Amino acid sequence: MTSPALPDESGQAGAHDSAVLEAVSTGIPAALGDLGDLVRIPGMAWPAFDQTQLERSAAAVSALASATGVFDEVRVLRAAIPGTDETGQPAVLATRKAKNGKPTILLYAHHDVQPPGDDALWETPPFEPTVRDGRLYGRGAADDKAGIMAHIAALRAVSEVIGDDLELGVAMFIEGEEEYGSRSFAQFLSDNKDALRADAIVVADSGNWDSVTPGLTVSLRGNARFTMKVRTLDHASHSGMFGGAVPDAMMATVKLLSTLWHEDGSVAVDGMTSRDAETPEYTEATLRDEAGLLPGTSPIGDGTILSRIWNKPSVTVIGIDATSVAAASNTLLPEVTVVISARVAPGQTGEEAYAALERHLRAHAPYGAELTFSDVDLGNGFLVDTSGWAVALTRDAMRDGYGVPPVDLGVGGSIPFIADLVREFPAAQILVTGVEDPHSRAHSPNESLHLDTFRHAVATEALILARMNGITL
Repeated sequence: MTSPALPDESGQAGAHDSAVLEAVSTGIPAALGDLGDLVRIPGMAWPAFDQTQLERSAAAVSALASATGVFDEVRVLRAAIPGTDETGQPAVLATRKAKNGKPTILLYAHHDVQPPGDDALWETPPFEPTVRDGRLYGRGAADDKAGIMAHIAALRAVSEVIGDDLELGVAMFIEGEEEYGSRSFAQFLSDNKDALRADAIVVADSGNWDSVTPGLTVSLRGNARFTMKVRTLDHASHSGMFGGAVPDAMMATVKLLSTLWHEDGSVAVDGMTSRDAETPEYTEATLRDEAGLLPGTSPIGDGTILSRIWNKPSVTVIGIDATSVAAASNTLLPEVTVVISARVAPGQTGEEAYAALERHLRAHAPYGAELTFSDVDLGNGFLVDTSGWAVALTRDAMRDGYGVPPVDLGVGGSIPFIADLVREFPAAQILVTGVEDPHSRAHSPNESLHLDTFRHAVATEALILARMNGITL
């Protein structure tokens, strides 16, 4: 692709900036009202939950997209889940064609949410949006229904100001199963490749440096999640009769899991790699504040704190099936099942990391314990090419939308489907943005959205759209 003709400060895009920012400011109350309506819909993609709520959620997003007046077509679609007879959850695809050589931008977010967990841990009901202390609380308020409304509110503002002169191509893809593994994502891209093809892709599903400083995510860790069953007996036995001679599955599991980490808590698995890259200054005090570390609990790992989160692997046991405390008896357990979630440093594939983990666990299984692996879910990390014109334009828009320069971020979490976007659209520039701040508590009780961060995120995206409309490819 040839370099685009960028507008200068006296050009059309610059002339629209102040009007666009004013339209954003005027439209924020309506956007927050619509966000509250979305939060009230408990759309979770897990089969255990009412799947009609996802249909409600998709219909609500479709209506919001149609009402912008921007799109030529808005559809609710599903794609097949490869290797199964099932289809994925409903997604919204809205499109408008570019005119007169203007670029096309693809806007991504997702309308499904994590389950709320224990309602008793929420200060207010998880699906009743509540504003207090400058934050909007509710499941999905930040992750990622705020991402949807950032797109919608930005489109409203730009359409209001630019009107018929809006010649930018826009595709909007709002997924319905991101929290459940995006099982039909790759097939959806393949099925709708022509409609989704774009010069730049905004993935509004990440975070910011803090509540006042924007972040452009330039690296993401990959993931390797799997289930492991540990067996030592073919049936339960009396712990008094055989304890001390017979290893039960819990003992074997505890000893085996302990081999995954060094004494300082860093990963001790040969074959899991790290990335060597500089990180911004980030103190232990900030970590304690943002992560909620108890006063007597120390951080783990080695190197700078952000290198541990952004550029090194981590291994976490996120689930375990064994006898509950309430049902405990004097019994040697024959088997224990655990779910292990590993984060993989950028530059290593999920497949390589999983292979290293399985090798390690099999090699360290104590007492000849029998190991079975299943439900393997892998995703690759991502490193952004920051040399493109869209990245420069986005950094400038962040500076003007927030009033402070952005920080290039690494993210310890994973967005595995970005690898699918890169595969299908190799020429597109990927822009990973977000509306969350470090206190949003996505996936946790009392998830919330910082309202000023949301306003600045909408302003930033509106400037991106308006300025891209001033570009000719």
